[in-house]
Amino acid sequence: MPSSNTIILASGNKKKLKELSEILAEFDMNLAPQSDFAVPDAIENGLTFVENAIIKARHACKLTGLPAVADDSGIEVDYLKGKPGIYSARFAGENASDQDNLNILLEELEGVDASLRTARYQCIIVYMRHAEDPTPIICQASWEGIILNSEIGEGGFGYDPIFYCPKSKKTAAQMIPEEKSAISHRGKALKKFAKSDALSSSAH
Repeated sequence: MPSSNTIILASGNKKKLKELSEILAEFDMNLAPQSDFAVPDAIENGLTFVENAIIKARHACKLTGLPAVADDSGIEVDYLKGKPGIYSARFAGENASDQDNLNILLEELEGVDASLRTARYQCIIVYMRHAEDPTPIICQASWEGIILNSEIGEGGFGYDPIFYCPKSKKTAAQMIPEEKSAISHRGKALKKFAKSDALSSSAH
């Protein structure tokens, strides 16, 4: 039985869920993954990160009757005019693996000079008090980097092994979780959310 301050994490991505939970663990929130309530993944048919995050949060709210927080994120490559963007998780097609998507991105950038391989991770966090919430809390953050020619590092997920952060002089996959969450798109967006009035504005 959920407690009165339970918030649903609207994600079916286990690695993303783990990262979200780790970052929010320091804040006083009772988070429960949507899988605990047998909530299936929402159909993400929005055209922006914001739309998809709202779709996921509303879906979880509707099926559980509880407040929900959703993340929609991806990587934008300037040379590719912002691709893969909202299609980052399915760049190589539906049900593509992280490795499939990463390989396709490397293929698209084959032979492209390092100076043109600038990119950024984008993250949108949406919090909805209930399915009909007219004023969801929306937090956005980005993380600038460069796409490498090959993979370095074993950590993280998604495009982390080829996303190089010049300030840190390492890829996202080389960072320990605490280091990554301090500077990443998701870490910054979640911290904005945690500092918002999400809990005090919940629908209790």
